[in-house]
Amino acid sequence: MPEPAFDRHVALLRVGGDEELLKEIADIFLEDYPKIFAEIEAALACGDARRLEQSAHTLKGSAGNFGAKAVVETASRLEQMGRTGRLDGDGWETPASREMNDLGQALLTLRAELEAL
Repeated sequence: MPEPAFDRHVALLRVGGDEELLKEIADIFLEDYPKIFAEIEAALACGDARRLEQSAHTLKGSAGNFGAKAVVETASRLEQMGRTGRLDGDGWETPASREMNDLGQALLTLRAELEAL
């Protein structure tokens, strides 16, 4: 059985159980993550290690708010690549893209559930 895209329990703990705040954070993430992902792709394409490190760090923190283990692990690897200047990111796009899409879909579902309360 595949691991869930995020951990609702962790996400609620991070916001002190405030479901409205969780919805707001999910909205922000859903708006921002395509931009962050594009920054990561651009940093890899032009060999900008510092930009990769910063963008991956942002993604790691944002996804961490939701206990999104797979996205956090991928972002950590990308952040380390940027930190060390080893931008051999071949093969990261497909799993990262899938992980991000899974998380995005899960958060859209979460947002709809929270709006229905």
